[in-house]
Amino acid sequence: MSGPPVVILGVSRSGTTLLKEMLDGSSELAIPTESYFIPQLWDRHGPEPDPEAILDDLGRIARVREWGVTPEEVRRRLPAEPSFRDVIVPVYRAYAQRRGKERFGDKTPAYMQYLELLDSVFPGAQYVHIVRDGRDAGLSFLGMRRRPRFNWARPRGLGDFACQWDLEVRAAQEFGATTARGRYLELRYEDLVAEPEPRLRKVCDFLGLAFEPKMLEYHREVEPERLQDHPRLSEPPAPSARDWREELAPEDAERFEAIAGPLLEDLGYLRAHPRPALKTLVRARVERAAFRLRVSSWKKGLSLVRRSPVWRARQVYIRSTSPS
Repeated sequence: MSGPPVVILGVSRSGTTLLKEMLDGSSELAIPTESYFIPQLWDRHGPEPDPEAILDDLGRIARVREWGVTPEEVRRRLPAEPSFRDVIVPVYRAYAQRRGKERFGDKTPAYMQYLELLDSVFPGAQYVHIVRDGRDAGLSFLGMRRRPRFNWARPRGLGDFACQWDLEVRAAQEFGATTARGRYLELRYEDLVAEPEPRLRKVCDFLGLAFEPKMLEYHREVEPERLQDHPRLSEPPAPSARDWREELAPEDAERFEAIAGPLLEDLGYLRAHPRPALKTLVRARVERAAFRLRVSSWKKGLSLVRRSPVWRARQVYIRSTSPS
């Protein structure tokens, strides 16, 4: 009998991919590549979609095709009058069953800003929130080789990333203490790479999964295309060689801590600048307000765009530019 869905939460560059590769190695659980499409289809179709219309849109999404799932497979699993959840869950279930597994999960950092929607689609889901020192995550973010397609809300520098890290980690913690109470586990990235087996066993116990040694051997089977922005996936888990204490300029560390210092402390991370200069604190307030405004404006505009013909045109563009 399959268990509840497993959702990995975490800010970008916080170890979500590493944890996903470990858990996906379970003989019981299948977690596909990042999905992105849940908020898109929600904005287009809402809680009671027209079955034919939403299936037509599913067929246009490159990621669904990459998973090997067809609209017809989903159609066969639908009740007479499907809800939004009734359409989305069969996509994941079909993917899992193609891999000989009954239980499925998701790992999409972009969903950190759609937590309530996620829980309405996967009621009863279990959440594992992996948290990394935001200063190290920020360095990793700035060092990414690939740049995602246009996103106005995407951080444009370390200050923006600090704002996103603070916003999303706090939101996930609040979600775990309220909506997902009893179904939420927080895990530090630093602990996972320092003690992989005991930490992963704890996660497995929480999820009701049997620990399997092969879950720590993901690096033997990693797909080459995954290594461009995740080169360490080709190696066994180990502490990161990057350290903000050595690579981050003092003024940048102070700037980050002026924005997200209290949360760093709450999570047990030591601060280099417990009392930032007044001018740095003022700048932090401005950056935080500007970032929140930009994210809010982006989400409102994006919702409108998704309901327009532009969305379908964009799917054609994504198909034409995606690696074959």
